[in-house]
Amino acid sequence: MAKREKPIRRTSVGGQALIEGIMMRGPSKSAMAVRTKEGEIQVETEDLPEKKWYQKCPFIRGIFNFVLQLKDGMKYMNKSMEQSGYLEDDDEEPSKFEKWLEEKLGKSVLSVISVFGAVVGVGLAVVLFIFVPTWLFTALQAAFGETDISPFRSLFEGILKIIIYIAYLWLTSLMKDIRRTYEYHGAEHKTIATYEAGEKLTVENVRKHIRFHPRCGTSFIFLVLAVSILVTTLVPINSEQFVIWFGVSKFIADLIRGACKILLLPLIVGISYEIIKIAGRYDNIVTRIISAPGLAMQRLTTKEPDDGQIECAIAAITPVLPKEGEEDKW
Repeated sequence: MAKREKPIRRTSVGGQALIEGIMMRGPSKSAMAVRTKEGEIQVETEDLPEKKWYQKCPFIRGIFNFVLQLKDGMKYMNKSMEQSGYLEDDDEEPSKFEKWLEEKLGKSVLSVISVFGAVVGVGLAVVLFIFVPTWLFTALQAAFGETDISPFRSLFEGILKIIIYIAYLWLTSLMKDIRRTYEYHGAEHKTIATYEAGEKLTVENVRKHIRFHPRCGTSFIFLVLAVSILVTTLVPINSEQFVIWFGVSKFIADLIRGACKILLLPLIVGISYEIIKIAGRYDNIVTRIISAPGLAMQRLTTKEPDDGQIECAIAAITPVLPKEGEEDKW
């Protein structure tokens, strides 16, 4: 594989892998390119609204931009499923419940199911990444008896969250449909790298670039987990203190601690967002160290694309490239 060359430009263009397609977002436009069952690439563009002040303010913009990107990501994922014919591949007879949903909700059934899935997904993430590490450490503390290991709580929970994250990425990479999405993810990165290198956007040029990129969502989530260790260490939230202060059981104290950690999420996400912006803009020994763990994890979430997937990525990025005089600095 070719070594990543130093980019000529540090662009703000980013994207997301979809079902049989890719979404790209530029300074003023977003575009989605999806390959249909007939083999054609269908491109859909959209003008982006002007950013509000809270989307530009350092440390505040992180949480708002993250939530907005999740919302837009769900919207484009739903569209890609429809346009690619992904939902038509299932030969099984719809269940009575599925027929009832389609009858009652019509075309909006997919949106309702997606929202429900997102809510369940967020709930599962909260349990796995916030409450499970807390409960496991409480059980570990009980096993140690009188030996106080509470100073290691934040480190233990942080490392466990990273292990859970890596295990999740590894398991999803084994799934056939997800693996194909990861190939589109690789095409997205390679195409952006080609544009950053100042090269013409052709399949041949894109193919030779590396599929890892420092501004990837995989790297961002890792940074969030790493920064959470630092923040919860500097702002200690001790379950044992809640037991003493409020006279509650350890289980309730752990729930309170989990709620406090959720309240810290905007701060953690805000700090992580600023760090990844720095890592995406500059290339030096510090930013390489910051980016290294996330780039390593992208070996799980990106796969080498085929030429057809690269064509989709080129079709998606072309309409969103900045016009002359447009601000494109990341």
